[in-house]
Amino acid sequence: MWEADDRGRADGAKNKGGSPKILLVDCDMFYVQVARLEDPEGAGREDLLIVGGSPTGRGVVTSASYGAREFGVRSGMPTSQALSLCPRAKVVPVSRKACATRSRQVKEALQDLSPVVQAASIDEFYLDLTGTERLLRHEPLEKSATRIRKDVLDRTSISVSVGGGTRKLIAKLAAGLAKPGGVHVVAPGQEESFMRRFELREIPGVGPALARALEKKGLVSVEDLLPVDRSWLERWLGPSRASWLWKRVRGRDSSRVNPAEPRKSVSSERTFGTDLFDDRDLERELLRLSTSLGATLRSKGLRGRTITVKVRDEDFRTRQAGHTLPDAVESDATLYSVAQNLFRELRAKRRVGVRLLGVGISTLVEGDSPPQLDLFGRETLAEPERDRVVSRVLDDLRGRFGDRAILPGSMLEKREKG
Repeated sequence: MWEADDRGRADGAKNKGGSPKILLVDCDMFYVQVARLEDPEGAGREDLLIVGGSPTGRGVVTSASYGAREFGVRSGMPTSQALSLCPRAKVVPVSRKACATRSRQVKEALQDLSPVVQAASIDEFYLDLTGTERLLRHEPLEKSATRIRKDVLDRTSISVSVGGGTRKLIAKLAAGLAKPGGVHVVAPGQEESFMRRFELREIPGVGPALARALEKKGLVSVEDLLPVDRSWLERWLGPSRASWLWKRVRGRDSSRVNPAEPRKSVSSERTFGTDLFDDRDLERELLRLSTSLGATLRSKGLRGRTITVKVRDEDFRTRQAGHTLPDAVESDATLYSVAQNLFRELRAKRRVGVRLLGVGISTLVEGDSPPQLDLFGRETLAEPERDRVVSRVLDDLRGRFGDRAILPGSMLEKREKG
């Protein structure tokens, strides 16, 4: 519907003085909704539902129903702790395939309703309606948000909350106030007044470390920070960080809705049914994760430079190690080689049972981006081209004969012993 009349959409700079119109569509309890839709007679009938982990208490909560949240259950919490808080809750696994399918359906519905759609995550989507006044017959933004919310529910059976305003930051925070299943729009000119209701830790981008540093200065809420002179912020935080925060608490955000914004990272991780102690077993799992990560990278035409390994120990302590390569890589061999070294560093510092193991890659570029040059104009390659070719050949074979048709030798060894 939008392709034929893309001229009806204008960027904020071309909007002839009109205010930007940004929406954030947030799928309420997305994983819970998907679990209920996939199993209407089981999970669909449960008010107290936990998605993620296992009924035995292993793993970590991915999401929880509003009923379970009233008992204190939260995402990222060990499932065992969640069950101690809410023992009557039903625990179901996450169907990644079903979640991906439902997310794609929501995005496709939104693309029919807005000229510009950016997927911020699997369950969040930014929409830019700036410059569509004539096309939408000068419909108020709140009415557009309400209509979009209803259309998405009708087409996908997924309930969403919608926040709106003149900036992505405002839309994001407004969507939180709209939950569950509502609409909250901040009128142009009301941004600073709107921001006053929040604590600093609630602002996207203000992490725990920064929040603690500000709290030591007696700054907990936006209301506390607004009267502080900018020069004092610069003394405490440095010019760049101070400038960012000064604008942030006033609702100023220069980022734009960009459908082509690249993914920031890709990762693969696994929570084990029982803690693993043996390094050989753990490195075998690391190889499996590296192979899965490589396949995902190549399927999306991406390469990356920064490889990270995450370990969650038996006592739920999470540790990470990372390394940035001089050039972007994609092959299973290189990913595993770097990940193995990082894993061994982590194990050398603390050797206990492992509950979760993960491998991630960031600093991503398109797969056909040229390699970097050294000072003398020569290409610097962090991995042999042969490794890339071998990985792509294996991708093709697995695509034709199944994921387990071709496995590395160490993985086959474990499979035969099992």
